[in-house]
Amino acid sequence: MELYTPVLALALLAALFAVGSVIMSAVVGPKRYNRAKLDSYECGIEPTPQPVGGGRFPVKYYITAMLFIVFDIEIIFLYPWAVYFDSMKFFGLIEMVVFIGTVFVAYAYVWRRGGLEWD
Repeated sequence: MELYTPVLALALLAALFAVGSVIMSAVVGPKRYNRAKLDSYECGIEPTPQPVGGGRFPVKYYITAMLFIVFDIEIIFLYPWAVYFDSMKFFGLIEMVVFIGTVFVAYAYVWRRGGLEWD
């Protein structure tokens, strides 16, 4: 248990800091509520009334989100490869060329289908 004491102390300190920050901002922060502050923010555009169910998002929104996730995952795989590139030698290079090639094919497909156009 002695080995975990510093970790537990740090976790407790982090939790206390997080909770304390939220409480202090509520206590010390200014409380000037008005209609504009309580309105939802839509990039400077006047908010439009939404149906009770919340409305529908276009499919293009979800496609863009999935593309973002795909390229984030690609970057996650590139970092360890870059760190261990010297030890993998030629095999690591070939594997990464294949990986980047498959991602590039997906990118070219989405580009050709107009998935990157935002109308």
